[in-house]
Amino acid sequence: MISAAVIEALKEIVPADKVLLQEPMKLHTTFRIGGPADCLVYLENEEQLCKIQKYLRLVDVPYTVIGNGSNLLVSDQGYAGIVLVVGKHMSRIEVRDCYLEAEAGALMSQVAKAAKEHGLTGLEFAAGIPGTIGGGAVMNAGAYGGEMSQVVTTVTVVNRNGEIMELDNSTMEYGYRTSVIQNQSFVVTKVTFRLQPGDPEQIAAKMEELAIRRREKQPLEYPSAGSTFKRPEGHFAGQLIMEAGLRGYSVGGAKVSEKHCGFIINTGNATAEDVKDVIWEVQRRVKERFHVELEPRSNSCNYSEPCKFVFCGCLHLRRIANLYGEVTT
Repeated sequence: MISAAVIEALKEIVPADKVLLQEPMKLHTTFRIGGPADCLVYLENEEQLCKIQKYLRLVDVPYTVIGNGSNLLVSDQGYAGIVLVVGKHMSRIEVRDCYLEAEAGALMSQVAKAAKEHGLTGLEFAAGIPGTIGGGAVMNAGAYGGEMSQVVTTVTVVNRNGEIMELDNSTMEYGYRTSVIQNQSFVVTKVTFRLQPGDPEQIAAKMEELAIRRREKQPLEYPSAGSTFKRPEGHFAGQLIMEAGLRGYSVGGAKVSEKHCGFIINTGNATAEDVKDVIWEVQRRVKERFHVELEPRSNSCNYSEPCKFVFCGCLHLRRIANLYGEVTT
């Protein structure tokens, strides 16, 4: 439990109505799974983040940072600590010439739409990714041949000491669904993109084409954390899972999607344990049949340890202990 003194200190930094106690995390994840967090705080600006991080480190209170809660699986027991949300209250978007600057809480879809409205091309791939720009920058989110590394110029972060830093594209050390931030205790607060002039009608047509492909191939009608596993070299995870006979495999309310086997979906009443058990069985049977190890999209998952959080996918920026290993938000 978080002490009353800590709660009062938080309310001196952010408005009282932005501090929620025993908040069900299933309300804050696209998986719609998760027990209560001791405390959840909606951040409104970078200054609040800096102050709260400094304070929580001083009083030694555990915390993590999330965005839209996509690609995030929270344990059924919830989180014994403070969850800081970089979301809709930190989602300002500005466009100057070919440069677009977005606060980390802006949704990928919102930023792609803003680029389209200003006749800028390069972010069409992001229109259907259900996460925040901050998380997308951290894990080099991408789809249909596009990814963040192709258009990001700078990423502004706050370190554990509450200090603001700016990382350029090369410093981000982008790779397939990864960046240098996944191994650092940084929280992204702002991302700047360099885009190219384009025809708004052609940009809109491309976005609609990709949206149709997503609707046809992905189980968007169910809560999920997106594509669960990284693409193994030389293979497609969904194809391996299907050929292992796991299409439709389920434990409780967690199920391998019949529409796209790379997705584990919540059919209505799944628990985090259900999802964990499905992941284990998928990994076991694929390795047994094809000698291929499927890696969840968060390389910080360690399923042999007791968990608080599991991150099976793409978004956000911070690592904390006492999870399935450590996790990246």
